[in-house]
Amino acid sequence: MDVPVAANVLGVTGAICWSVQLIPQIIINYRRHNTTGLQPSMMMLWAWAGVPLGVYNIVEDFNVALKIQPQILSFLSLLTWTQCHYYEKKWSIQRCSAVVLPIALLMSGVEAGLIFTLRLARERGFSQPITTMAVLSATLLAAGVLRHYVDIYKHRTVRGISFIFVGIDAAGDVFSLVSVFFEPHLNILGMVIYGTELVLWMGIFICGAIFNFAPWAKKKYNSSSTLDHRTRNTSPRQEGMSPHASSDAITGIDMGSHRTRMEPVTLHNLPSSTSVFRTPSSEFRNRRIESR
Repeated sequence: MDVPVAANVLGVTGAICWSVQLIPQIIINYRRHNTTGLQPSMMMLWAWAGVPLGVYNIVEDFNVALKIQPQILSFLSLLTWTQCHYYEKKWSIQRCSAVVLPIALLMSGVEAGLIFTLRLARERGFSQPITTMAVLSATLLAAGVLRHYVDIYKHRTVRGISFIFVGIDAAGDVFSLVSVFFEPHLNILGMVIYGTELVLWMGIFICGAIFNFAPWAKKKYNSSSTLDHRTRNTSPRQEGMSPHASSDAITGIDMGSHRTRMEPVTLHNLPSSTSVFRTPSSEFRNRRIESR
């Protein structure tokens, strides 16, 4: 379907989503001062996935937004990977820079070389190399997300990863996928690249609903039920008690003897107000502080 305006608008929207997708995660990491549960291997796989994806989108001459998109992905992924080593492995800023900068330069050189080589190959009728780039990028993107499935299986919770980040990334996949659909020629491999990651992100959402949201909702419901039950049990009208007698019994005030005996009454340990959309890794930092 050849609709250039739609392709560009959707491509730009997808690129914007991918431009900011990791920013919520980066901010959360900074505020927590830890990246517990976030997989550094996922970030490095994504950083390298930007190389073949950039080669594919540029050689295939997609819209400008989709050409820039992989470069942003690689940059933000490397930044997040650096946070993982800075907070969890206690690397210094100097060491992080000494490791990340050569990797970034290597990625840039590899991508530039592949773009030049694959353009020549395409001019000579060789289509297999560019197909390989599409398959490789899809594989690396999928492998990065699958790394979180391993962590979910081990810990039975979605931890460390921001659901806001997941939602923005999934939205970027949707817009990019539809953008490819409106290109002059329907590019199946391009759709597979974005479609594969979209399906995996949907799986993360489902796991979050099962392991994070469902227990939270159950705990909230049980807390509310217990509070209602105890409120009914302390009603002034039950068992013929007068309102004054009930009040005295609850507060522990013996009005006859003019002695006041105050005992704290705790109805229930209400759950934290922490948002259900914040994954449990933030709790690790609090435990560390309390244990000091």
